[in-house]
Amino acid sequence: MSAPIGFKEWQVVCDALATGRQSILLRKGGIHEGRQGFSFAHESFFLFPTRFHALGDQVREGEVKVLPEWQPGDVIRITHHAEALWAITLTDWEKVAALEPLHIYSEQTVRDRFDWEGKGMASGSIHLALVRVRELATPWEFPYEAKYGGCRSWVNLPEPPAGWKDSARPVLDDEAFAALDQTLFI
Repeated sequence: MSAPIGFKEWQVVCDALATGRQSILLRKGGIHEGRQGFSFAHESFFLFPTRFHALGDQVREGEVKVLPEWQPGDVIRITHHAEALWAITLTDWEKVAALEPLHIYSEQTVRDRFDWEGKGMASGSIHLALVRVRELATPWEFPYEAKYGGCRSWVNLPEPPAGWKDSARPVLDDEAFAALDQTLFI
């Protein structure tokens, strides 16, 4: 069996996903994504909150606490799990801009990601995924280790608590999530 996977995302975005305010992820990639660049390589993952790179002007709403990145020994608290129902790469800025009501990122943040070129990704593109988020019944805590650091999206995590999946509850009910999925027909 493969190791549990964490998807590193700004704490403020994890908060928006946790409340149902946001159910999409827009990603370009980081320095350590490898030669091929970023992809939604995993369909099932825990939301791993990070403070790295997060600044208040990069989001339109939510509270950004400007703090140093986690240090070895700090306690990481995982509260949500996500499943990507689908993922695509968008190359039409108008389609990307039309997603504005569905996320908390500032327009400039999305534009910067869309225009960035490198690590296997061409300028004028961005990855979009629709994710179904579930809240863990009991938060999962473990110590931060250096292996979780760096500009990468995916990290291998320790074994989660037994029974977490059976007790996790969707943030959005089936009807609300189905309606959202229909609005995203791109």
